[in-house]
Amino acid sequence: MSAEGTWTTTINTPMGAQTGTLILSINGSELSGTMQSPQGEMAITGGKADGDNLSWTTSITSPMPMDLEFSATVTGEEIAGTVKLGAFGDADFNGTRA
Repeated sequence: MSAEGTWTTTINTPMGAQTGTLILSINGSELSGTMQSPQGEMAITGGKADGDNLSWTTSITSPMPMDLEFSATVTGEEIAGTVKLGAFGDADFNGTRA
């Protein structure tokens, strides 16, 4: 099943669980879209899709400027993976199709 569509996600950060909405589009092996959270909307950059395996980067400015590097796998109606939080290490995230 395609990863395209809207996902309700939770990132388990050192500051607690952060919920948001992930909107994904795929064109061949290119992944694009946006992430929406209480901190605002962030564009996905450098997105790649290889079957059910995805990777992308977003940049945040709050609570501090940082690039978040995501790696995820889609299984049916669920998405799960890890996100590199710069100097703060890795965090798990997961979500379900909205």
